[in-house]
Amino acid sequence: METNIVEILLVEDNLNDVELTLRALKKFNIANNIFVVHDGAEALDYIYMKGKYANRENGTKLKVIFLDLKLPKVNGLEVLQELKKHEATRKIPIVVLTSSKLEPDIDKCYELGVNSYVVKPVDFDNFMESIRQLGLYWLLINEPPKLS
Repeated sequence: METNIVEILLVEDNLNDVELTLRALKKFNIANNIFVVHDGAEALDYIYMKGKYANRENGTKLKVIFLDLKLPKVNGLEVLQELKKHEATRKIPIVVLTSSKLEPDIDKCYELGVNSYVVKPVDFDNFMESIRQLGLYWLLINEPPKLS
């Protein structure tokens, strides 16, 4: 069982990007309540408390999900579609954080209800700054809806 309240769910299969994201959030003191999963199926299991997450505490109120698109098992678009079609998860803010600049990916994400679409900067300093801004905005500035 988890004992900390998770505010950010990071769904990312690239271990380097996970490390960089965590490093950026920690550097700016906004990584206390982050949980990482490495594929779309694991993300859905975590959110819906299934599989190995069936016994986790139900008190989790996610403030934001950072979701990569190119994921194994269940891709990011499928995760987004699944979460936005259910009343219990529809209001969770989802930020697609991906390397894809493809217009069809961007359009499809917004059609499915994504809250933000961010292309991962390749440059280290720009990546760190983007993650800092995302963390600050979604955890401190944004006023989230009450989740059921």
